[in-house]
Amino acid sequence: MPELPEVETTKRGIAPHVEGQTIASLRVHNPNLRWPVPGELAELANGAVIGQLQRRAKYLLMPVGTDYVLLWHLGMSGSLRIVTPATPLRKHDHIELELANGTLLRYHDPRRFGALLYAKQGETNKHVLLEHLGPEPLSDAFNVAHMITRAANKKQPIKTFIMDNANVVGVGNIYACESLFKAGIHPNTPAGRVSQQRWIKLVEAIKTTLAAAIEQGGTTLRDFVGGDGEPGYFAQQLFVYGRNGEPCRVCETPVKLLKMSGRATCYCGKCQRY
Repeated sequence: MPELPEVETTKRGIAPHVEGQTIASLRVHNPNLRWPVPGELAELANGAVIGQLQRRAKYLLMPVGTDYVLLWHLGMSGSLRIVTPATPLRKHDHIELELANGTLLRYHDPRRFGALLYAKQGETNKHVLLEHLGPEPLSDAFNVAHMITRAANKKQPIKTFIMDNANVVGVGNIYACESLFKAGIHPNTPAGRVSQQRWIKLVEAIKTTLAAAIEQGGTTLRDFVGGDGEPGYFAQQLFVYGRNGEPCRVCETPVKLLKMSGRATCYCGKCQRY
């Protein structure tokens, strides 16, 4: 599933090809995504100039003209690709933006859990999907004081707490497991019991883990230009995620696996404590 680093890398990959370009035609081949694609999108986008792309959590924000912003979400299997008009339309290419210079931006999504919606410019943070989101993890607003306040008296396991977008956005399953390992915190530890010193370690671990994933995305999430192949995700060296039964890279104790809210949660029983 595309997580925050993948969406950020997607934004950086397509931005040079679409920013400042005029939309000649927005075509919806299949509107039946996670939410139906609004029928009025083509009317408000056609002829508009694309502004500077932004990202909020896992949403890619694309200003079109002076009045509207397109909200893209990649869902579980979606991707945005830059292609030429000669590139054949694939089975799961549901949306395409044809630019005035002939370039095409295509949205491909086999499972159709992604979305394309819109908001008025200046009101994106009031959109129902964005208004309750917590701070960006690489911003100054995501800090120890904020998390201690949010976690006060919470019995919720720390792993699900940091994956809750109301507390901080973009900490997906992989990055939650890795960050908790780096901070030495067992994933089942009640959020309200995490001390200030451990929050200092965890906040820093989340920031460095996500920053490293974004940095590596430039080479591992590839092929923004060209219609062949699917995006490849991060090949970074993981300490615990996906390594159940393998020796911990620090202490060589076998990595353990448990299920939390239906998610595979890998951790080291020796390096990570309650």
